[in-house]
Amino acid sequence: MPHAVISLLHDALGASVSTDAAALEATREDRSGWRSATPPIAVVHAASLSEVQAVMRIAHSTGTPVVPRGAGTGLAGGAIASPGAIVLDLSRMNRILEVSQADELAVVEPGVLNGDLNDVLAPLGLWFAPDPASRAISSIGGNIATNAGGLLCAKYGVTREAVLGLAVVLADGRLLRTGHRTVKGVTGYDLTALFTGSEGTLGVIVEATVRLRPLIDGDVVTVAAAFPDVEAAARASAGVTAARIRPAVLELIDAAGLARVATFLGAAALAGTPLESIAQGETFLLAQSDTAGAAVEAAAIAAVFAEAGGRVTMSTDAATGERLLDIRRAVHPAFAATGQVLIEDVAVPRSRLPEMFRAIEEIGARHGLEIPTIAHAGDGNLHPNFVFTGDEVPEHVWAAADELFRAAVALGGTLTGEHGVGILKRRWLADELGEDSFELQRGIKALFDPRGILNPGVMFEASAPPGR
Repeated sequence: MPHAVISLLHDALGASVSTDAAALEATREDRSGWRSATPPIAVVHAASLSEVQAVMRIAHSTGTPVVPRGAGTGLAGGAIASPGAIVLDLSRMNRILEVSQADELAVVEPGVLNGDLNDVLAPLGLWFAPDPASRAISSIGGNIATNAGGLLCAKYGVTREAVLGLAVVLADGRLLRTGHRTVKGVTGYDLTALFTGSEGTLGVIVEATVRLRPLIDGDVVTVAAAFPDVEAAARASAGVTAARIRPAVLELIDAAGLARVATFLGAAALAGTPLESIAQGETFLLAQSDTAGAAVEAAAIAAVFAEAGGRVTMSTDAATGERLLDIRRAVHPAFAATGQVLIEDVAVPRSRLPEMFRAIEEIGARHGLEIPTIAHAGDGNLHPNFVFTGDEVPEHVWAAADELFRAAVALGGTLTGEHGVGILKRRWLADELGEDSFELQRGIKALFDPRGILNPGVMFEASAPPGR
């Protein structure tokens, strides 16, 4: 059967189909540290809607699994090869089809990178707000498929808030258009929201109409503070929320994370920034205000930080602020430089951040692990990291992760704030959702994908029946 499918793909798509060993191997992993057991049977580098439809028609008629894939920067194993699958690579669909300044929207193909879109928008006085740390290399289609977050979510929301409409190729090759170009639109069920965060299990996103914002006019003020321990920093972050302040950025790096970043970047990279004077064992909290009254807001944030025990500095220097954000974005590469990384992604109510950090420390101590943690503290999204050696995640690391997930849910939180369920977290999905919700969601999957060919094994076990 694989040979027959490959022959059909070659006949329909020609040079867009690759069975080269290196190309197949490259799709076996993403940035999660998870590696699939087998390569796919083929990779299709689709460059057009018609090519995506051709792939899905062949897959549907032959019962062949399809794994949609973008830039490969995912952190949950949601776009890696599965047994006997075609990997549908959408990175060549990277055109910006339209920018409407009057309506403040853009129409883009899924392979457009976040950073590239904003480079085009900046001269027009517009920007696309979703800002994952990987924005220079992550694609908008992948961001939509995972409902990605980032550094600006606390104020500007996750990707879903920026998506007005989608074009999606369904499992049988039909094209479905959802949503509107209007600011408002409540006709029928919100299928745009359903596909946003569906992780390639319901359809293949081939076009997106996204909301743009006017560029921020005025100075950005940066507030940085060092705290004696992570719980004090977490209390300061929760205090900002309690004070009804909504900074554009509110990011936390704990002591273990800071030590790895400093080693990775070197002293020269930190020179001239507040991080230069961070002492061993201290936690770093970074805020930025970008409102018309940024100076007043930043002063209020600084007062909250100081009251919580922080050693505070403020700056209106844009270059310093951008350097600090670049250092924050370097955290994952810094961890990856020291071993394999399992990056976790729990979220809790912002008021419970101190308790979650306490739980992480206790879990690490019980399992003999250092768990360096960073957080989008402004929205309660924590990224505890497990760094290990070898190709497989050790069992004691999974045991610690299990406790960590359960602790987050017990605090009113969730297994994943922005990375998605993918393969890594599917075993815990039913526990968080509950049986009724879990079965309803599998029923939705079966409705859109009755043959079970779209991203099998992601979110739900591939062998699990779609319903009862």
